[in-house]
Amino acid sequence: MKIVVLSGGRSTERNVSLSSGVKISNALRSKGYEVANIDSFLGIDVKEDQIDGLFKTEPEDESKLVIDDEVLTDDKINALRTDGTRGLLGKNVLKVCQHADMVYLGLHGEDGENGKMQAVLDVFDIRYTGSGTLASAITMDKKFSKEVFVQNKIKTAKFVATKTSKITKEEIPFGFPMVVKPSNGGSSVGTHIINDESELQAMTADALRFDNEALIEEYIKGREFSVAVVDGQVLPAIEIVVDTGWYDFQHKFTENTVTHFVTPPENLDEDIHLEMQEVALKTFESLSMTSYGRVDFLVRDRDIYVMEANTLPGMTPLSLMPREAETVGISYPDLCDKIIKSKLRYYEELGKN
Repeated sequence: MKIVVLSGGRSTERNVSLSSGVKISNALRSKGYEVANIDSFLGIDVKEDQIDGLFKTEPEDESKLVIDDEVLTDDKINALRTDGTRGLLGKNVLKVCQHADMVYLGLHGEDGENGKMQAVLDVFDIRYTGSGTLASAITMDKKFSKEVFVQNKIKTAKFVATKTSKITKEEIPFGFPMVVKPSNGGSSVGTHIINDESELQAMTADALRFDNEALIEEYIKGREFSVAVVDGQVLPAIEIVVDTGWYDFQHKFTENTVTHFVTPPENLDEDIHLEMQEVALKTFESLSMTSYGRVDFLVRDRDIYVMEANTLPGMTPLSLMPREAETVGISYPDLCDKIIKSKLRYYEELGKN
């Protein structure tokens, strides 16, 4: 079976995605797939009769897995494309995808997870991993996803959305500290903890550098967990413990000695763990997510808060979902294989209806 892994793309998480793409590609090759790893934004200079030659079974050099911690803006990423083209997809990306049996979306961040890529692939009847267009768009937009949580009685932090940095504390129905983040974004890029009014507008302005809307949430001091769902299986929660600071971009994607991951979680009542897994599945279904995804939680005392969901969880060496899967005996290559096969079954069921 031929698989295109789309990685890179245009988002603040581009470098994270490039790392995921290499690791996913090699994992799939080890399972017997023919794989072409393509940067969806830069594309590839290839002739039509050469495309099948892009699909290879030998592994790539995994030294590419080192993630540069620079936060890339659209302007910096756009400057990487020097062939004069514009738009979501680079040169020949669509043609290469049409030669594959399935596209594995190794993309992260806005243009990979917000439904745009899914919509393009749907239009051309190209099969792909992960959730569909609508679920991706809703889940990526933190304001809309939190409104879904509220409608489905899923506990989440209080919030307000703003398109201006001129917001005042009188417009916010909760007190300091607060958290501000881009409504559409990931990997904690542009996310800040606001401690008092003097920081409110400056921190909001920084979040708005990465999106035209920012979400301001009440700050919940609690334990941080994540729960992945893969092919209907709810994996054990993983706890993220940061000795100093908080779980920001650098803690997530660069080697450090102050971030620890514990799965299954320790010193957590089993009923709380089970409830978290149940809420993860409810959240997954409420957002109409497909095949696999991840739900992030904060637990304060015995209260469980859903913070957000992720339709294309990170697959880097430091990412959460692979760690959870390993706990129940699912290796990284088996996890990638499971993600493909579960979506293939989904398409088969659609064809039967």
